[in-house]
Amino acid sequence: MKAARTKTPRKPVLKKSSNTSLKDPVGVYCRVRPLSAQDQECCIEVISETTVQIHPPDGYRIFRNGEYREMQYTFKEVFGTLVTQKALFDVVARPLVEDLIHGKNGLLFTYGVTGSGKTHTMTGSPGDGGLLPRCLDMIFNSIGPFQAKRFVFKVDDKNGVDVQCEVDALLERQKRDAMPIPKTPSGKRQIDPEFADMISVRDHCKVEEVEEDNVYSVFVSYIEIYNNYIYDLLEEIPFDPIKPKPPQSKVLREDQNHNMYVIGCTEVEVKSTEEAFEVFWRGQKKRRIANTQLNRESSRSHSVFMIKLAQAPLDADGDNVLQEREQITLSQLSLVDLAGSERTNRTKAEGNRLREAGNINQSLMTLRTCIEVLRENQMYGTNKMVPYRDSKLTHLFKNYFDGEGKVRMIVCVNPKAEDYEESLQVMRFAEMTQEVEVARPVDKPLFGLTPGRRFRNQAFKDELSRKLEIRGGPISGETEEQSAAEMLLQNFPPLPSCELLDVNDDQTLPRLIEVLEKRHRMRQMLSEEFTKNVLAFKTMLQEFDSSIVSKENYAQGKLTEKEKIIAGQKMEIERLEKKTKTLEYKIEILEKTTTIYEEDKRNLQQELESKSQKLQRQASDKRRLEARLQGMVTETTMKWEKECERRVAAKQLEMQNKLWVKDEKLKQLKAIVTEPKNEKPERPSREKDREKAFQRSVSPPPAPTAPPVRLRHRRSRSAGERWVDHKPPSNVPTETVMQPHVPHAITVAAANEKALAKCDKYMLTHQELASDGEIETKLIKGDVYRTRGGGQAVQFTDIETLKQESPTGRKRRSSPSSPTPPEDAAESEWTDVETRCSVAVEMRAGSNLGPGYQHHAQPKRRKP
Repeated sequence: MKAARTKTPRKPVLKKSSNTSLKDPVGVYCRVRPLSAQDQECCIEVISETTVQIHPPDGYRIFRNGEYREMQYTFKEVFGTLVTQKALFDVVARPLVEDLIHGKNGLLFTYGVTGSGKTHTMTGSPGDGGLLPRCLDMIFNSIGPFQAKRFVFKVDDKNGVDVQCEVDALLERQKRDAMPIPKTPSGKRQIDPEFADMISVRDHCKVEEVEEDNVYSVFVSYIEIYNNYIYDLLEEIPFDPIKPKPPQSKVLREDQNHNMYVIGCTEVEVKSTEEAFEVFWRGQKKRRIANTQLNRESSRSHSVFMIKLAQAPLDADGDNVLQEREQITLSQLSLVDLAGSERTNRTKAEGNRLREAGNINQSLMTLRTCIEVLRENQMYGTNKMVPYRDSKLTHLFKNYFDGEGKVRMIVCVNPKAEDYEESLQVMRFAEMTQEVEVARPVDKPLFGLTPGRRFRNQAFKDELSRKLEIRGGPISGETEEQSAAEMLLQNFPPLPSCELLDVNDDQTLPRLIEVLEKRHRMRQMLSEEFTKNVLAFKTMLQEFDSSIVSKENYAQGKLTEKEKIIAGQKMEIERLEKKTKTLEYKIEILEKTTTIYEEDKRNLQQELESKSQKLQRQASDKRRLEARLQGMVTETTMKWEKECERRVAAKQLEMQNKLWVKDEKLKQLKAIVTEPKNEKPERPSREKDREKAFQRSVSPPPAPTAPPVRLRHRRSRSAGERWVDHKPPSNVPTETVMQPHVPHAITVAAANEKALAKCDKYMLTHQELASDGEIETKLIKGDVYRTRGGGQAVQFTDIETLKQESPTGRKRRSSPSSPTPPEDAAESEWTDVETRCSVAVEMRAGSNLGPGYQHHAQPKRRKP
């Protein structure tokens, strides 16, 4: 028979605009823990059944301005310090258990600061069980007579359940009974005295309306969320003394109905409250707890105890489970004990405790963020994404907030003054959570079979048994076995009637004698046959005995050989065991050495990584510095280029103005030199100079002049390059021995573009009158450059001066009788021609200007 499978039902996503959708707010309850000492200061007091008031402790200012203010918070119901566990269960957890049996999901979690009584509320204490054992007791009290046999329901690894036929379930039960660990029946189970007082609940509460035509089965699982990793507390890890394996974390998955579940989580089928709580207690011992300054047994993880209830209807006869997938329902109740939020400055946590506290606070902050986003989406109509995936806790229970069942939260608070700030945050979170609404799950439609099938079938069986007992026949219908003697007597001829009715009757006795004789002969024949069979059987026994003896001897010999082999193998085993111990010792040493080397390797790798990162940082800094310096150089270059261009332009303007002044003076000088009276400048008389010199000085007359020497040309320093030799027609030829000579030069009277285009050097011959009346020749040299406009430009770079003077015509400035030269002569004498090095001559294509050169000189410098 094919097994049927079902999945956890999922309600379709409800749209906000639907008018028929029903929503219930999250039920938030508050429980106040009693103070540990009567003289402790209290900051929380219960003022009504639904309201608590929290006020700052003495000496505490809640606001910066020193204002003292009391805050009131309202809950669905508030439980004071004297409330019992039963009263809390009846109000909070009982409706969730009823919904579980009716096929609906539920979520109940406790929230609060560390040491506020969350674990006590959920688990309880000896003699006073908490919500968890009471939920289990109510479930089994309600479905006790309607439970299916073990292994009829079988969970799969995809958050579903399979329904097996009776044969497969029987085979599973036989395998379980054949296990080496004996299974005690649920009715005779030995309860662990460690938790026996917690489950001794005498209330015997149960759900009144239970579907009697269904069969039920309960599966429990227990997980914890530690450092945002999920661990299975019921997983059996094989013990390995050499290399123990740490527990492996589990992964969350989403089934085909978009329900979240823990893949590979252990789910145990339980049949009683004792068995279920024993499974819970086995996992509770593995839960991570630690001692902090605020709580001696502080939970360091979030624990989740999940109760799954599988139910399926009976068939029309009321005997077997209906093998239809659509009619099987799987509901779940999750009981969550959240770890308490804490501040590290109060717990003084370090190391692992500090890391645990950070992860706990982070997961609780994610829960608060999800609640805030849900509240904002519902109140303001926004469609923000709820960050369920930021934490394993919220990701696991996202279906409940999307409309998979009821959600209940118990806020546990400690009224002592030291927890005032933490309690204030808890109250604000609880107040915000009450404003979130969760969609109400849809009721499952009714099944079409006739109700009361189970009791009708049971009544029919009882009536059939009663009638069979009245008739006196075997109820089971089994026939009694006949004895061997009765079967033998039935083979003999039947005895005739032995009744004698007449004295003269001579037929009855002969017939009787004849029958007895036949029976006697038959007996003798049977006796002889029996004797023969006995002899044959004895012979067979003897042959069998002899064969057995021979086989026994053979087996004995084989056994002796085997014993020898076993003895040899035992010696080999002992030798191998010794060798194994030696190798284990060596392996242990090698493992320690490997551990040391691995540690060194990790340290070296870390050091290498740090060095590599340091080098990378240095290289990155170097590249950034190079880029920065390159940028600075480029920026500075551009800046100075602009500045130079600006200064050159200003200097050019200034030189043009000065050059204009000089040109005017040169024109005047040219006009003086080129007067029509004398075509050439008249050389001053040397006789007058001699007379003047003799008159001012009593020195002897000068020596006779040297014989004339051959005129020779002076070689220019710039020979070897292509030159433009610009000699204006107004120049006066001098009779000096040293004359400028440039080979391969193009001599022009006026500068022109054609000549400048062929050469790369330029020389201007300029004459002027010196202060002593002699003609002074200056050779102004420059470089020819090509301009952007297509013309040529000359940049003057050097000045050579050719000057002659008479030895007798020198002026002695120390002479007091020397006349003071006029003002104009002084200016002409001290003109600084060397400052014209920046003179430029530029010719452009198509220019009709004359010589086209301009003189740029610095201002005149007076003689000191």
